[in-house]
Amino acid sequence: MSKNVYTLEEVEQLKAWFDQAELPAEMQLDKAVYIPDVKETVRRLFLQAHVCYENPRLQGCLRLLERIKAHLEEEKKN
Repeated sequence: MSKNVYTLEEVEQLKAWFDQAELPAEMQLDKAVYIPDVKETVRRLFLQAHVCYENPRLQGCLRLLERIKAHLEEEKKN
């Protein structure tokens, strides 16, 4: 999760993971982050990611997607 920039291929791989994942309707990511509509949030984050994946200053959308993915994977293990 500490990448400076992503390639388009990496963005597409992440999108493919989300496309096959079963997303919950809502999610409490951590104490401070509640996502009321996970599917819509992921969709919008990918819209932003496709525009700014090469800019190291605009990686927040990809970092959030990585956090959501990690959270979902952790929930699946438990």
